[in-house]
Amino acid sequence: MGKSKTAKKKSAGTLAILAAEAAGIDFRVLEYEHDPASGSYGEEAVRALGLVPEQVFKTLVARLDAVGDDSGVHVVAVVPVSRQLDLKAVAACFGAKRAAMAEAADAQRLTGYVLGGISPLGQRQRSPTVLDESAAGLATIYVSAGRRGLQIALAPEDLRRLCAAKLAAIAR
Repeated sequence: MGKSKTAKKKSAGTLAILAAEAAGIDFRVLEYEHDPASGSYGEEAVRALGLVPEQVFKTLVARLDAVGDDSGVHVVAVVPVSRQLDLKAVAACFGAKRAAMAEAADAQRLTGYVLGGISPLGQRQRSPTVLDESAAGLATIYVSAGRRGLQIALAPEDLRRLCAAKLAAIAR
């Protein structure tokens, strides 16, 4: 991927960056100053780094309702920041009846990251993951690198492999 003026040294140290380093993949880390009043974390990254919205992906946690059971299972969905998550498509992808967005506290507890900094890489608890199929046609995508104001650029296939993610149409 080459070097970037915003690339950080290996010592940046979030669990997401450490996971990418351990896997030996090609990646770059881009940093910007997070504005707490920005509203949308993904759109903030697009503006601050001058990126194409279709290449910047947000990481969301959803809860699947198991058939005849309310225990549920949490899954991770990675979609472009320019689009919305289709919860019916996520449920269908995993063979569930319904899906709903996870409570913020549950998402943070399961992933080990704060909202706006949830990365699909290096999560505290590995959950089934699905990456929107729009990523497949891109050379590079950007996802959170584990904290607000930090993005990691990598090949979508590397992300899919590292997360053991399914590829499906989950964005609308």
